[in-house]
Amino acid sequence: MVGLLVSAAHKSSGKTTVTIGLAATLRARGLAVQPFKKGPDYIDPLWLSAAAGRACRNLDLYLSPPDEVRSAFDAASADADVALVEGNKGLYDGLSLDGSNSNAALARLLDLPVVLVLDARGMTRGIAPLILGYQAFDPAIRIAGVILNRLGGARHESKLRAVIEHYTDAAVLGALQEDERLSIEERHLGLIPATESEQSRVRIEQLAQVVGEAVDIDRLLALAGSTTPRSAQRPAAAPASAAAQSLRVGIARDRAFGFYYPEDLEALQRAGAQPVFFDTLADAHLPPLDALFIGGGFPEVMAAELSANRTLLAEIRAAIDGGLPAYAECGGLMYLARSISWNNVTYPMVGALPADVVMQPRPVGRGYVHLQETDANPWPQRFHGTIKAHEFHHSKLVNVDPQLAFAYRVQRGFGIDGENDGLVYRNTLASYAHLRSVAGHDWPARFVAFARGVAERARRASAA
Repeated sequence: MVGLLVSAAHKSSGKTTVTIGLAATLRARGLAVQPFKKGPDYIDPLWLSAAAGRACRNLDLYLSPPDEVRSAFDAASADADVALVEGNKGLYDGLSLDGSNSNAALARLLDLPVVLVLDARGMTRGIAPLILGYQAFDPAIRIAGVILNRLGGARHESKLRAVIEHYTDAAVLGALQEDERLSIEERHLGLIPATESEQSRVRIEQLAQVVGEAVDIDRLLALAGSTTPRSAQRPAAAPASAAAQSLRVGIARDRAFGFYYPEDLEALQRAGAQPVFFDTLADAHLPPLDALFIGGGFPEVMAAELSANRTLLAEIRAAIDGGLPAYAECGGLMYLARSISWNNVTYPMVGALPADVVMQPRPVGRGYVHLQETDANPWPQRFHGTIKAHEFHHSKLVNVDPQLAFAYRVQRGFGIDGENDGLVYRNTLASYAHLRSVAGHDWPARFVAFARGVAERARRASAA
């Protein structure tokens, strides 16, 4: 197996579109491509998954210890020909001053060479000290080569190649001109998710064509690091006996809600959950369920359609009012509220949570969060330290019922009001924070155990 990490000098250099194009063109060659995304992200992995034909995995050195990250990489790559990791931000960027959670640290941990995607607009001779500086800053990082992006034409490309060849030993693996086919429409939280875009397959094919023609794929593969994944297996699924008693956990997965980590869904299954996917836009009725999980997404974009599905809204509210265990993250929290207001229009939602959502022009919460559990958490970890998670939202809650309890105190981040997160109503927990199933924080197992306990108490009450 060969592997490489695609990074850049700074964010918005075009590395995501380049990585999507690489994944698709490598797949078209008949190679099994395992994509990864560094850091917390849902949208880029959706595109990478579609391009590679395999579920993209997230590698996060802030939320997970190095051994867990390495094990996850090895397990997912075990049957792949190419491991393709897309970094976030710039190569040496990260929260820690020592760079311990940077893209470079991830490349070092996984022993992967780096391909730098450089936005070369307006640059000629100045690209040489940029490359030399990135090579010299950490000699332990192997920069296999560069891909020049957003060039102004053949003459610009010729000048850059001459400068790089004269002053550096970096290999120019490809050069991409300004091309509208390399763009993916964006909005307030980044790229339009592949699950929403009807033209996503066409766009991926275009990216594969452009990147495949502009990048020397054979040379890139030759410079990629050859690696043998260490013996690592994904945790086994729940045994058959447990599966026979599994809980039916409804999971909203559609154009409005698609922000789920594969690892978390797998952890739910290991805990004994049977995923039952449903479409909040198309399904008129809620399937028979023992619990409900609604992840993040863009309910504000689909608000009119969500609001029009009144039968499903009413059934979800009745189920939650009746005590159905439910967990909602960000977009799911917004969906369970009374309403969503965006662009001066208010759309009724489920109404299970006595609060209203108002979209904001700027990010309200964005990045990693640190949470401290309160006694109100319905399925607590009993953990007295900090729970690390992340949030991405442009909305705020208003008119929140002051009688509602909060599951978390926010130590870092914003949450619902800058101090609290995790609304608790009956057997429902809804927060802006996105949890990850990582070492020492197996939230799926706790949620399933809680739901199983609720179901057992209901059976006993019915029998009595």
